[in-house]
Amino acid sequence: MAAMASAQAQVVKPAPLVSIDSHDKFFEHIKAHCGQAYEGEVSVNNPASSGFEGRLIMHVRVCEDDRIEIPFHVGDNHSRTWILTKTGSGISLKHDHRYESGEYDEQTMYGGHTVDAGYERAQSFPVDQYSIEMFFRQGIPASNTNIWQMFIYPEQFTYRLIREGREFRVDFDLTNPVSTPPAPWGYQD
Repeated sequence: MAAMASAQAQVVKPAPLVSIDSHDKFFEHIKAHCGQAYEGEVSVNNPASSGFEGRLIMHVRVCEDDRIEIPFHVGDNHSRTWILTKTGSGISLKHDHRYESGEYDEQTMYGGHTVDAGYERAQSFPVDQYSIEMFFRQGIPASNTNIWQMFIYPEQFTYRLIREGREFRVDFDLTNPVSTPPAPWGYQD
């Protein structure tokens, strides 16, 4: 009985977060901008598609050891947040999409996961299985080959989407912080 009580009293510590140097440095480069917002512009939109008219602002809003949240504001649309998470086997990128009410959009939490070390200033996120299944259900199978990329250099942050027949890229000027936007839909300050 005493041995069982002693075993129950032990607190099990979670395993340390397992990560590699290039992923850690990528996180650190982004976290250096925590709390800051930056304006960007679409530099590639091929073929042209609508939905990114208005002022484009990224805000490095939440920075934790294993999670970074970056809302991406398009004019008065505050529906998008990029979520980077260290998973122990790489980095996950998810796209949190919300309605103005704060409820989840039917197309949310899609994204990808690194499959290699990448670089300390550049990471690629090929589409993950959850997203592939969601895209099929929603009738947009062209997205099943998506690769998202993020680049973080001293003067510029880039978000890029590529797939066969499609490239979309937004470049943000990190040399000129702007006023922080409101909380993204579904989040609170």
